[in-house]
Amino acid sequence: MRRLIRGTRLVLATHNKGKLQEIAALLAPHEVAVVSAGALGLDEPEEDAPDFTGNARIKALAATEASGLIALADDSGFCVAGLGGAPGVHSARWAGPTKDFVGAMARVEGELADDADRRAWFAAALCLAWPDGETATFFGRVEGSMVWPPRGKRGFGYDPVFLPAGGRLTFGEMAPEAKEAISHRARAFAQLRAACLT
Repeated sequence: MRRLIRGTRLVLATHNKGKLQEIAALLAPHEVAVVSAGALGLDEPEEDAPDFTGNARIKALAATEASGLIALADDSGFCVAGLGGAPGVHSARWAGPTKDFVGAMARVEGELADDADRRAWFAAALCLAWPDGETATFFGRVEGSMVWPPRGKRGFGYDPVFLPAGGRLTFGEMAPEAKEAISHRARAFAQLRAACLT
């Protein structure tokens, strides 16, 4: 598998500042510089794959084609067993065009109602794409449960309603380094690091 050499500059196919900060921090020790698709003014492609891996690949290929840089894309979401895995790949869409995750979390709670199955997980797929079209994908998942009301103001997205298995703090209450040590994105990144980073 192709490797990213130190000093590489890549485009992160996201307009999400939280994801940019997390992934830039993961790449920093490997001396890989990151610029976001948002900073480059790249359009967001339509994410119409049925799974996280497919959507990450769509975003990575669109970003590398538009920028000429190696691209890294993340597609991730919050999944609840009592909702059949929803919101899943539609996690961002549940927040609407204004990215209202307070409303999205309330929608999850409302649709769960009295359903006792509050098992939940975060899933993340990472895809690296090179300008010649080659791709490599990696997948991570962390198990836990949906809690209500939301707890904590750290993190982003659905973090305040996710309690990782065996933990006492939600992702929204954890210090960033504690979350990054166990998160779905960190688990996918560990695979990417082993395969592609020096």
